[in-house]
Amino acid sequence: MGRPRTNDEAVKERLVVCATELLATGPRESVTVRAVAAAAEASTTAVYSLFGGKDGLIGAVRDRAVAGLFQGLSAVQASADPLADLYALAVAYRSWGRGHSHLYTVLFGGVQSFDPSGQVGAGDPIRPLLAAIDRALAASVLAGEARSIALSIWGTLHGLVTLELAGALDAATAEAAFRSTIRATLRGWATPEVFRDLRQAELAP
Repeated sequence: MGRPRTNDEAVKERLVVCATELLATGPRESVTVRAVAAAAEASTTAVYSLFGGKDGLIGAVRDRAVAGLFQGLSAVQASADPLADLYALAVAYRSWGRGHSHLYTVLFGGVQSFDPSGQVGAGDPIRPLLAAIDRALAASVLAGEARSIALSIWGTLHGLVTLELAGALDAATAEAAFRSTIRATLRGWATPEVFRDLRQAELAP
């Protein structure tokens, strides 16, 4: 009879979860193989066996965060209104961040970076945003360079979500700030005709 397998999927899952929490709540330098293994009630050997070491484990956390955010944004269906789609993507981004705060913190806390001039991979979370922006540009709803618009929207979103997750905004303030700021950002990139229509709609009683 063979030896029981100890480094199984359950151990792997615990290691990823514990590494995520440690990365999200402390400095990256403090996340050691020993610390993660202890938190997961696993051996240090398991980290090397399952991930090849600390870098592989951190890579697995990053991959989970990237895949989760991509899945959340990809669930937003395209419609005939590209501006509505962009707002819906912003809502989905915020929802994922609130529902996966540790993964969000890890993803944008130095483990993942955004290069506006880099190549966008098939599973990159920025891809659904760029696709919606391209539709808006094609429909003459927005004016500008797609990646500059994407960086502007993402920077705004990231700031809002980070403040909310940090507890700097109460629930009502966070909700109001999200609605007004995202709409203002989209309006700022709108073509003159669309900008005028949006402002008139907002000012209407």
